[in-house]
Amino acid sequence: MSETTFTISELAREFDLTPRAIRFYEDQGLLSPSRNGLQRIYSKKDRVHLKLIVRGKRLGLSLAESRDLIELYDPTSRNKKQLQAMLDAIDTSSTRLEQQLKDIQMMRDELFEARTRCLKALQENES
Repeated sequence: MSETTFTISELAREFDLTPRAIRFYEDQGLLSPSRNGLQRIYSKKDRVHLKLIVRGKRLGLSLAESRDLIELYDPTSRNKKQLQAMLDAIDTSSTRLEQQLKDIQMMRDELFEARTRCLKALQENES
């Protein structure tokens, strides 16, 4: 019985990525496709790794953080170390996103105030 495999095009479609992005992850050592001539052949393990990368990206994890999680990934067990690393990464990402949200809200308020001052100055110039 042969293992299920995937082409770069199939994975690109499934995860809404470009083949170039997938090759980048391969260059970073996160994916290890076999080759059939020039064609890359991705395994189920590569697919899972790509899924973890995409999820990590969505959570705001850096590529290094995703790499750490991939290295801990063991599909046969959910060990304490793996779960704790995932919780730590989620907490770090959540803290970073909260700060970004505060920064965006502050910038929005400053832009609103600047717009109000500009409108007031414009009205004063028209008088």
